[in-house]
Amino acid sequence: MTNNNQLQGIDVSHYQGTVDWKKVKAAGIAFAYAKATDGNTYTDPQFHTNWQGMQAAGILRGAYHFYETNDDPITQANNFISAVGSLSANDLAPVVDIEIFKGNCGSNSVAANLQIWLDTVEKALGRTPMIYTGPSFWNQTINADFSKYPLWVAEYGVTTPKIPFGWTGWNFWQYSEGGNVDGVTGDVDLDVCATSINAFIQP
Repeated sequence: MTNNNQLQGIDVSHYQGTVDWKKVKAAGIAFAYAKATDGNTYTDPQFHTNWQGMQAAGILRGAYHFYETNDDPITQANNFISAVGSLSANDLAPVVDIEIFKGNCGSNSVAANLQIWLDTVEKALGRTPMIYTGPSFWNQTINADFSKYPLWVAEYGVTTPKIPFGWTGWNFWQYSEGGNVDGVTGDVDLDVCATSINAFIQP
């Protein structure tokens, strides 16, 4: 269950259209993540607008990559790195969103390739990435210990989320996919940060 002491955040992609980040800030949102890339070549068409808008509004900003298990991890990492460019000390940790399995490789290959993505991004951007996933997907598909990376867990309709294998707690929790926030048209994902957000804005 979320509480008033936890910083409130949202995450967006082009599905939210043009976001009025000043209104989002005024609504009490402290941080936000924007989708940057997907797979080997896709860049979200709203990413750069969101990236600049979050900073201008004084919202702590982060970028995430939607990971495709059947695409090359290094190519995916370089796609993300190219879109983001570089991170300042006040930007949130980069995120890999892994929630769908495609392809015919086993879980060992998925885990090994995910590690390659994480290593490539960390080396290029100088920051430890965070992993976004759901407990059911993770336990069924990967089931490997990545606990040295911060966890952003997605689970809705519960008072506290299940923790995927390998972790003992969560750092960020996406607790709703149907939130309403002033400045965003339609539904938007809602998130909270469990601990001091300073841990995610320093190299």
